[in-house]
Amino acid sequence: MSTLFQETVFLQNLYATPADWQRDLFYSVVRGGHLRAGYEHRIQRETYPGHEFILCLAGHGWVQVAGKRHQVGPDELLWVNCHHPHAYGASSKQPWELYWIRVEGRPLDRVAGLLEIRSQPVIRNFNTRAASLEFERIFHHMIGTRPSEAALVNAAVTAIIALAFEARLSDTDEIRPELPPPVQKALEKMRLYFHTAIRVADLATLSGMSESHFSRLFKSCIGTSPIDWLRRERINQAKHRLIESEDPIKEIARQVGYSDQFFFSKDFKKMTLLTPTQFRIQEKQP
Repeated sequence: MSTLFQETVFLQNLYATPADWQRDLFYSVVRGGHLRAGYEHRIQRETYPGHEFILCLAGHGWVQVAGKRHQVGPDELLWVNCHHPHAYGASSKQPWELYWIRVEGRPLDRVAGLLEIRSQPVIRNFNTRAASLEFERIFHHMIGTRPSEAALVNAAVTAIIALAFEARLSDTDEIRPELPPPVQKALEKMRLYFHTAIRVADLATLSGMSESHFSRLFKSCIGTSPIDWLRRERINQAKHRLIESEDPIKEIARQVGYSDQFFFSKDFKKMTLLTPTQFRIQEKQP
């Protein structure tokens, strides 16, 4: 695909307007298509709804986000969070051919954060063959009217996101599957001493970092704050004790690091949708 196309050609150009219930329940695709770019192909916006997934099939392109320019080539996925200023376009020498979709969904900002999309929007070593099938499945179902088609679009978007995680975690130049030592030390301490009072400042000191720097590093690696992780670890420990012992709720709260039974019960219900007593009864049923 090295021929210089003089004009951009839309081989497929699709629009959809998902119903409110679809937007509430699923990832929704509102635009998508198959494009063979000309050298003039360029998009620039300050802000726009949704996230764009651009699969480079051939040729080359570029993207500029957060003040930095990145190159895009074959077998790479470009993920653009359209809520932030962005620009992208085709290479003037080898304009790209691409599949693209614009996706809306509440979890997307958080997922993009986990993948560090703002600083690294190009996902390399991408499984283009598998992703192409998912894009084509989306093109087929996004304009459908049956409820099942909205669910199939959601499943295909989820599959593309899973491929993005797989590719990024396998790229040692981007996000390493091994956790940085400061995060490993913090997790080890919280696993061993979850029942004691632990502050973020203590974890930062253990890691030899400032509190703010440590908190940012931890969240970028784990996807949540240190204190939220600790609370969830305490609730997991409490689940075991509720099932395996007959200890009173107040005692179990103390065992897992809560000095106040009320706050323990509040956290437990928030994370499980059950009170500790309800959980114990339900899980002990034959």
